Amino acid sequence: MHYDAWFRDAETRQGRWELDQIIYRSPSGGLLEVAHDLDALKSRSAAGWMKLWESRYKRTMWPFSSGVWGKKELVLPNIPDADIVSLDEGGTNLFWAERFGKELGVPDLWVKQCGVSHTGSFKDLGMTVLVSQVNHIIKSRKHEILGVACASTGDTSAALAAYCAAAGITSVVLLPRGKISPAQLIQPIANNALTLALDTDFDGCMDLVQKLTEDKKLYLANSMNSLRVEGQKTMGIEIVQQFDWEVPDWIFIPGGNLGNVSALYKGLEEIRDLGIISRMPTVVCCQAEQANPLYRAYKNGWKDFEAITAGETQASAIRIGNPVSRSKAIRALIAHDGRVEQASEQELADAMARSDRTGLFNCPHTGVAMAGLIKFVQRGEIKPNARVIVVSTAHGLKFSHSKTDYHANTLAGVTPTYANPPVELAAKPVAVYDAVMRHVERSTKT
Repeated sequence: MHYDAWFRDAETRQGRWELDQIIYRSPSGGLLEVAHDLDALKSRSAAGWMKLWESRYKRTMWPFSSGVWGKKELVLPNIPDADIVSLDEGGTNLFWAERFGKELGVPDLWVKQCGVSHTGSFKDLGMTVLVSQVNHIIKSRKHEILGVACASTGDTSAALAAYCAAAGITSVVLLPRGKISPAQLIQPIANNALTLALDTDFDGCMDLVQKLTEDKKLYLANSMNSLRVEGQKTMGIEIVQQFDWEVPDWIFIPGGNLGNVSALYKGLEEIRDLGIISRMPTVVCCQAEQANPLYRAYKNGWKDFEAITAGETQASAIRIGNPVSRSKAIRALIAHDGRVEQASEQELADAMARSDRTGLFNCPHTGVAMAGLIKFVQRGEIKPNARVIVVSTAHGLKFSHSKTDYHANTLAGVTPTYANPPVELAAKPVAVYDAVMRHVERSTKT
């Protein structure tokens, strides 16, 4: 069976542009989306798709061992396997947060560890698709592409640089100077990307990279490029697969540029249309209070959306005041009765630290989603028997500075409720023993 995919206008769902065309918006100026030939896909039964995808999942047959490329027919069906650039992305741990869930009164709580990936974030899921398509275009000589460029708050630039390095493609990243973590900054530098640290915020970098890619010599890698959505959507499909194709009740996910929210919905909608699932989970998009334009629009009943200037936040990767993918995200949230929540700096820091005490090691963005979950539980909106997923978007080691500042009580504007600083002692047995006993006594009381 021949499967097909192409670009179309995401708003009208009309028009057709081939995936090897360099195009990011429709003639009307709207965002594009990748459409699939669902009639062809439906020629295989739902049971057939589940069996095929299970036979590939986390096996060793390249490239299908990838959590993304194991579902190639629903991602990029036309690309030759030889052109795929994969770093074995996806297939990440679905962590049963048993202790934390019991503390909250939601024992069926799970954390999708998307940060346990090659570059330490969920951005790998989308970047493998985009760089593979660019690699295919370059090899087929259909267009002359000199390199790939992106604006980033850290994780996108890391993923782009790594995948381009693996493919031997030039990468250019635009970063807001001084607004990303040192761990994120070193990633594109190490992978030989041209790293431009600019005196602006992410939204300013985004404006500049769109101008930089206008002549099409550099290919645009930001999430307004809908190819990335095709990789990111497999996260939602994989969550369902990891539960033996049962749909969870709730999914809490951090939101910044909002491509991840629309991608989550797209993957779930497509496997629903293939008959694999029959219902949708309730999705809650969680934003930092300092960068919350979607939350504001939600609270005013979706009457209008106003961009803002995002403020300082520990959740630097979602410090975005004018999200590019807002129209797709809003449309999906409205269609499926999705929710939006926000978290203050105090709330996200405490949620991150509190969940870490039960075996996790969350990034601040996951802390935002955890804080959103806590609010829903406290308001009684989640039943104790509900199955709840929190999407962890990046590895906590990328944000060790923020976590260190929390436990040292040097994080501006935050009182660390769950601080656990190191205890400095003389190297004497009695002092060490007394410290251990005091700690054990405190632990048993809590």
